[in-house]
Amino acid sequence: MSWSKEDMVRRAAAEIVDGQVVNLGIGMPTLVANHLGPERGVMLHSENGILGMGPFPFEGAVDPQVINAGKQTVTILPGGSVFDSALSFAMIRGGHIDLAILGGLEVAKNGDLANWTVPGKMTTGMGGAMDLAAGARRVVVLQTHAAKDGTPKLVDTLSLPPTALGCASRVITELGVFDPAGDHFRCVERAPGIEEAFIQQMTGAPVRFV
Repeated sequence: MSWSKEDMVRRAAAEIVDGQVVNLGIGMPTLVANHLGPERGVMLHSENGILGMGPFPFEGAVDPQVINAGKQTVTILPGGSVFDSALSFAMIRGGHIDLAILGGLEVAKNGDLANWTVPGKMTTGMGGAMDLAAGARRVVVLQTHAAKDGTPKLVDTLSLPPTALGCASRVITELGVFDPAGDHFRCVERAPGIEEAFIQQMTGAPVRFV
């Protein structure tokens, strides 16, 4: 049985080391925050200018001026801070983000990532994706293993416009955990009941299993 979305999010949260500064990308990665208790000392960064971002507010406590990069209302934890985008991106480009967990459209076997646009479809722009993919010390991609039509999203080479090259160190999908290894993907963990042959069938590049 493949992992549910909640299983995938929980597995992504396990990639975070206590005390790290972490950026969670738009979409499924934002749900990782639900699995980070205050005892872990993790500081969540949002590229629009928040460090120490907290969970979504309860009804009645919403401040429309406190939003994350995806324009969702959030909270700021005690000790958190706000600043302009120039400083926020200086943090990213200066290598001060320990981990970025990003969504993905495709990941190639050498770690190339495409996650911001599909040609011919409307897009609001790249946002901070390029800077995070290139500037974070480690990048984990959280995505489905294949597109809705069954097309593999773990591939030999990207068919979509790249966000950054060679940046992804790990990919978490509903089928397992995969590390780009240059000429193949290394499957380091399989979802319960998922056979090796099925993973290879659903992947657009060679897979080796550990």
